[in-house]
Amino acid sequence: MNKTANYSLTIVIPVYNEEDNIKRLQEVVGAYLPACPVPACALFVNDGSKDRSLELIQEACKDTSHFYYISLKQNRGLSAAMKAGIDTAESKYVGYMDADMQTDVRDFDLLLKYAPEYPLVMGIRARRKDSAFKRMQSKIANSFRRMMTHDGATDTGCPLKILHTDYAKRVPFFTGMHRFLPALIQLQDGGKFYEIPVRHYPRQAGVSKYHLWNRLVSPFKDCFAFRWMAHRYINYQVGENNL
Repeated sequence: MNKTANYSLTIVIPVYNEEDNIKRLQEVVGAYLPACPVPACALFVNDGSKDRSLELIQEACKDTSHFYYISLKQNRGLSAAMKAGIDTAESKYVGYMDADMQTDVRDFDLLLKYAPEYPLVMGIRARRKDSAFKRMQSKIANSFRRMMTHDGATDTGCPLKILHTDYAKRVPFFTGMHRFLPALIQLQDGGKFYEIPVRHYPRQAGVSKYHLWNRLVSPFKDCFAFRWMAHRYINYQVGENNL
């Protein structure tokens, strides 16, 4: 049990070298939390940043209600940061957004409408504000992922999601797993997801951590890892006990 248990929604925000975005995150997310339809908090996960991100996160948590953080000792990547946040959260729902501010935290209101029914609700980046080259890479990667996983998801790269925490904690995490959340949720009994268009903005500060290798090549390799894992996934439910 920790302080996140006092909320219905914990919004996990992985951070790696985003010092130029922390103040804006503090302002925008800090303003949203009191207005959220359910009791909500933000959990920043510092992924071994080498700039002033951790220092600025610590200051934000001191100055802003409903802000919390954990810090990884070393940089382990987005999937590890997400897993650390999910492992830490004790709320009913766990949300996820990127620290790059390319999505709108207020769109969690749209996702929350469907959260009671669906273990995963995820955004689709409407009118995506990335370069044509990035959009092309994502389109190719998404098409290949759908062919390999049959998950039917439109845009797994959209960094705006809400999951039932109990489902999220049962997801088998691995490097690159953030691209396969719909397919991984579908492995569980009752696992289903819902997609809804959300707003998308150009990056205004900081530097993207994605490039050709981790946007296109790595997802191809990860698809084969998912196929291997999915055939060996252990799925069970306890019927009764005397504990």
